[in-house]
Amino acid sequence: MQQILVYADSLSWGIIPDSRKRFAFRQRWPGVMELELEKLGHEVRVIEDCLNGRRTVWEDPFKPGRNGLSGLEQRIEIHSPLSLVILFLGTNDFQSVHQYNAWHSAQGIAALIAAIRRAPVEPGMPVPEILVVAPPDIRPKDSMLEKFSRADEKSAGLAETFENAARQQNCRFFNAAFVTESSKVDGVHLDEDQHAALGKALASTVGEMINA
Repeated sequence: MQQILVYADSLSWGIIPDSRKRFAFRQRWPGVMELELEKLGHEVRVIEDCLNGRRTVWEDPFKPGRNGLSGLEQRIEIHSPLSLVILFLGTNDFQSVHQYNAWHSAQGIAALIAAIRRAPVEPGMPVPEILVVAPPDIRPKDSMLEKFSRADEKSAGLAETFENAARQQNCRFFNAAFVTESSKVDGVHLDEDQHAALGKALASTVGEMINA
């Protein structure tokens, strides 16, 4: 069995837009992806490590533990052996409490890649492949307007900078915006049909990677 770690934020945790509720595993894109991979004949286990509000490498001034770099190497140890780590972060780097731009966020992704690769896994266990996923464009609405004020401006060009960072680090890249936009309800998260579309699309890319 091949293990896949999804290291991500609320878009993957599966928060139901405009609520504090959560989609079921089979509705969330990691669950959809696992089911699709099994249909394709892959024996896989998808491990979700998804924290609401997680940044790439920065702290949340109001909630502790949202720096994605903190403890990442230990998480790789905990879940080893891993065939693949999917990094799906970036959205929260553009909350209104931060003034970072797309370039800064891409540097954060590069730091996470480096941490995954230097994690002290047990002898003989593989250093996992890494897939960087860029989130869909942020278009905050209603309940998300203050929290993500100007996020659309600050995150401009995010997919391109993530793709460049992935290429420089010899990682695969996937642009979620090619499959889905952000939620029609809050403009930040994913609606149920968007989870389904993303999970099915990622299953194809991930299937190729774990086959290789």
